[in-house]
Amino acid sequence: MSDEFISAKCSPSDCATCGENCSGSSVNEHNTITLTLEDDTEVECAILTVFPVDEKEYMALLPLDENGQNQAGEVYLYSFARTEKGDPILSNIESDDEYAKAAQAFDIVLDNARKAEAAGEPLE
Repeated sequence: MSDEFISAKCSPSDCATCGENCSGSSVNEHNTITLTLEDDTEVECAILTVFPVDEKEYMALLPLDENGQNQAGEVYLYSFARTEKGDPILSNIESDDEYAKAAQAFDIVLDNARKAEAAGEPLE
């Protein structure tokens, strides 16, 4: 998997830290990215969220098919950082322990989103 975005834009819920000029932008302009896999296959992914674990940030991506859907329910988790210029970088999570921590934190993010939706609270 490539360690960099091809099309790098922030998550709509992350506009405060993304460095992009989100005002006046359509949400559709920055809620997906295209990943290039090791075999040069490109996969369009919806950006679900960026979330912290300990001192690092992670990004959850939902791979989309040619119709913009995800039938399998599969989610990709990556380590997320920014270069000194502010460009986003995704990296594979190499350690099983680190992946387990990121997956557990993402489950909590999902649970909180479900609870907020059930309570009728607006999602960020």
